[in-house]
Amino acid sequence: MTESPSRNLADDVRPREVWGWMMFDFANSGYTTVVITAVFNAYFVSVVAEKQVWATFAWTLALSISYALIVVTAPLIGAYADAHAAKKRLLALTTIGCVAATAALAWVGPGDLALGIVLLVVSNFFYGSGENLIAAFLPELARGSALGKVSGWGWALGYIGGLVSLGASLAYVTWAQGQGQTGAQFVPVSMLITALLFAISALPTFLFLKERAVAQKLPGGAYAGAFARTWETLRDAGRYRDLMRFLLCILFYQGGVQAVITLAAIYAEQAMHFTTQQTIMLILVVNVTASIGALAFGQLQDRLGHVRTLAITLVGWCVMVLLAWLAAGPSMFWVAANLAGVCLGASQSAGRALVGYMSPADRRAEFFGLWGLAVKLSSILGPITYGLVSWMSGGDHRLAILITGSYFVIGLAVLAGIDADRGHRAAAIDKGAGTP
Repeated sequence: MTESPSRNLADDVRPREVWGWMMFDFANSGYTTVVITAVFNAYFVSVVAEKQVWATFAWTLALSISYALIVVTAPLIGAYADAHAAKKRLLALTTIGCVAATAALAWVGPGDLALGIVLLVVSNFFYGSGENLIAAFLPELARGSALGKVSGWGWALGYIGGLVSLGASLAYVTWAQGQGQTGAQFVPVSMLITALLFAISALPTFLFLKERAVAQKLPGGAYAGAFARTWETLRDAGRYRDLMRFLLCILFYQGGVQAVITLAAIYAEQAMHFTTQQTIMLILVVNVTASIGALAFGQLQDRLGHVRTLAITLVGWCVMVLLAWLAAGPSMFWVAANLAGVCLGASQSAGRALVGYMSPADRRAEFFGLWGLAVKLSSILGPITYGLVSWMSGGDHRLAILITGSYFVIGLAVLAGIDADRGHRAAAIDKGAGTP
């Protein structure tokens, strides 16, 4: 990085504060990598649900319940955070909730289906709510011309965080298997490792990140006012038509992304017959390529434009799905997985930056709440589609990934009609928005 990071930051922001913000991406990525993507999902299907034909569907249904809860609460939480300048306080509460529920997953053993589902729903709800809140700080920290770059820094560091948590879990799993332990013994310990690393890594966020928002008085009281303001945003969607169209685009392409994230280990073990160690090693390498993708495309999107950069990554996703579907052995699947890593880092970074670019300055937490709503709806759409197809087809995971991949094609079609600069201008003239 040849230029000074401070040139990309808002006038009153120091690099240390941005590092604190980025460290939350580092911290919470361990949860998604170990619990959702690499370890607990396959453990849930093979051990907790005892390899029943409906096991993959049960996994996706549990996640869908948690995402549905986030869909209902995200706009309200965002509006409340804006009204009370409470993003940081709410972020602390969601962090404690996710860490505690992740640690409690250590209690889930063979046949503990109900307990596993409840803890998964709770931990993922707190994770997703915190993800929305931390994203809402981005436009306060970065200059408008550097939103993509700073977002990319966060995502890149986040994938390194996932790498650290997964690496620590792999080290323990390797040792435990050498001692003759089974998954029912070593997977619960990996949940404790993940929770501990999340808690420790999030400390810089709460030490250095500042709450810059100013409390706003909402008519009718806090909760009623938050609902009223959220309804006003949805009612006035025409004023932000490019942002709203992009949220629709997110609904589709993130459906495919979320299916890959939540079902990668299951696909590797069920379709490609990978062992637990092989799957963890695969996800480790993919986290490296995802970090590279987030960093590289974060630099690129401020030059090419957010929309064009995202279009390139969606084409990459389509190619990845075809490669995974065609893969007859591990070599082609490794290529597909690493292409997914590059596209994952790039699309996540570009999406967050584009929402910030087209959001009114005094309603950012609220609009990132709507972003979270779209992402969580997609998190229901993609994985549940995969789960249903695999169940109805008698466990055909190749067919499931091919059908789920169609969401990338739909997202690309919706993206074609978005003008990011027009969306930015609409946000700038919003009453009371000031200068974005």
